[in-house]
Amino acid sequence: MPRPTARVLTLLELLQSGGTRTVAELADRLGVEGRTVRRYVDQLIDLDVPVESVRGRYGGYRLASGYRLPPLMLSDDEALAVLLGLVAGRRAGLTTTEHSASETASAKIRRVLPKHVARRLDTLLGALAFTDQPGDVDTPDAGVLLTLADAVHHRRPVSIRYTDRDGRRSERTLHAYGIVAHAGRWYVTGQDARIGEDRTFRLDRIADARALPGSFEAPVGPGPAQRVLSAFATAEYRHEVTLRIHGTVGQIRAHLPASVASLAEYAPAAGQDRAAERWLRVELRAERLDWLPPVLASLGRPFVIERPDELRDLVTAFADRLASYARRT
Repeated sequence: MPRPTARVLTLLELLQSGGTRTVAELADRLGVEGRTVRRYVDQLIDLDVPVESVRGRYGGYRLASGYRLPPLMLSDDEALAVLLGLVAGRRAGLTTTEHSASETASAKIRRVLPKHVARRLDTLLGALAFTDQPGDVDTPDAGVLLTLADAVHHRRPVSIRYTDRDGRRSERTLHAYGIVAHAGRWYVTGQDARIGEDRTFRLDRIADARALPGSFEAPVGPGPAQRVLSAFATAEYRHEVTLRIHGTVGQIRAHLPASVASLAEYAPAAGQDRAAERWLRVELRAERLDWLPPVLASLGRPFVIERPDELRDLVTAFADRLASYARRT
């Protein structure tokens, strides 16, 4: 049976997870009677732990806001790293069966943070969206990330110093719509105020970000994650590819996701199921074409190459190569 000291520490841990806990709930978790819970609370108060008593039908006990339990002292960057890790863990399903360990851990960390840091982190998490594709980790600068999150939240212009993939540097004024984590990288999407067009920027290529006076209206239409995926699919590359593929949207998207290709759904005929197989138009852009023949073969669906002719030649050569392998004994 646990010793009383162990139960007192367990009580403190339960209170640290956030919210108000009723006496009945605490007694059940600790395996004691209600009066024993009150005695344990008195012991915590004697140790200068600020436990508040909440009266009423839904009353109980809670820790006072801003209580800080040494030695847990986190800098802004450390708190950001831990909380983002917990968010990613929840998305991956890394939780316990009855209670979410990541939720209670988040509550404990938030409780020990200064209020101004907690507000900035909440702003970041509110501005953040995820796609479903995993990838290698690429860590952005915490100061840039938090500044952009504030700009997204308050709809304020932000000035960024950006270096593109060719090494060209520029300073831009951005109306940031949202921050997106995709395939191990971080992106901010918004309108480039100088040219009046939507752009997507990698956060690791932003050297500095600072808020500007003024405000802008939030756009209507797709969310930040969909805007980033569409930007990938329509980016300028060496080859423009147009295909017609016979199949369902799900069959095609399993091999050519939205970040790679745009897909035009023709309106189904009267009485036709939208999920039924039919010819769909697929467009994509690529620097190289040699990866496409194996992808088209893996589809296992009829397809027509509209352009470019170079892709048709590559698919034919790939098919001949497979056929020659199959004839070997």
